[in-house]
Amino acid sequence: MAPEVLAIMTHPTDAPVRTAADAGAPVPGGPPSAEPREGGRRPHRVAVVAPAPLSMFNLAIPELLFSKVDVAGRPGYEVAICTPEPGPVPTTGGLALHVDRGLDELERADTVLVAGTGDRYEPDPRAVRAVRAAAAAGLRVASLCSGAFLLAEAGLLDGRSATTYWQLAAELRGRYPALDLKGDVLYVEDGRILTASGYAAGIDLCLHMIRSDYGAAVANEVARLALVAPVRPGGQTQFTQTPLPPERGTACADTRGWAMRRLDEPLTLADLARHAGVSVRTLTRRFHAESGVSPLQWLLHQRVERAKELLETTALGMDRIAQACGLGTADSLRTHLVRRTGLTPSAYRAQFSRMTAATGQAGESAGTGQPAPARA
Repeated sequence: MAPEVLAIMTHPTDAPVRTAADAGAPVPGGPPSAEPREGGRRPHRVAVVAPAPLSMFNLAIPELLFSKVDVAGRPGYEVAICTPEPGPVPTTGGLALHVDRGLDELERADTVLVAGTGDRYEPDPRAVRAVRAAAAAGLRVASLCSGAFLLAEAGLLDGRSATTYWQLAAELRGRYPALDLKGDVLYVEDGRILTASGYAAGIDLCLHMIRSDYGAAVANEVARLALVAPVRPGGQTQFTQTPLPPERGTACADTRGWAMRRLDEPLTLADLARHAGVSVRTLTRRFHAESGVSPLQWLLHQRVERAKELLETTALGMDRIAQACGLGTADSLRTHLVRRTGLTPSAYRAQFSRMTAATGQAGESAGTGQPAPARA
């Protein structure tokens, strides 16, 4: 979906975001076994592994963004900072941060987030073992900046796409040749393993995880409260496997914009190449160089993103949504949405629809254009 235009906020609020997504099935990216607590789901537990020395910026990102999510009056996330040796942890700014929790926090987590140092470092073997065990248990595992080195040392990036801070990219590739390094992207999601490049890209990754857990509307509101863009220019939104670069200043920007305005049309690779004024081979090479995906993979991603936006913000039936985003039929819409989110269109709408949150209704019945029946 296209990035939203942000207005300048002269009087921002620090109040947490509230959402009606407290009941129902677990959402994509959510905890693998979110046992309910009194009155609804318990918070999604995030264990942040702090290296030494620690980048305070890397630590502030998850603390700030996850703390802004509120689910029906209760925190959407519970963040725990942990380290192999509880006690004072040196930071890159020369300060010492007291961390009183050890790596056993990973055993209680739903998501493990490895913070970075902003520079190269040797991962602590104890942290490597703990993160490896967390991934083996099925937890979502992510890294910020140089935290990718710990994931690579744990073997979690072997055969996977990943990224890190651009100044460390060559070293990461040289030390761990089994990974597929995407050195020019903001963040990468490959299965349940996520990696962000340097510094502010960690904001993009955390917002992406919030989108995966609670929907685009909640993530966008968190971004507004934090005074950051909900998505980077270029259309990166929830469930992105390889984020695309900003549309301006890249060779394929005009063609991407042209295609985004025609998602309801049956565009082909030849159509895209013709608009770009280059051969199919040249266009494909440029897309791979700029975004790590082929033109048709990018186009399919944008079609699915548009479908999500329409499911969240309109009461259109499934056939009409499929046609509006170029997926053709409701069956095709269902296939691609389930593949990328794990939810059917009806389930996605019930979980994330802004109309549902506001009215308690799920919009139209699939493919009919008629109001959905009320639920007891």
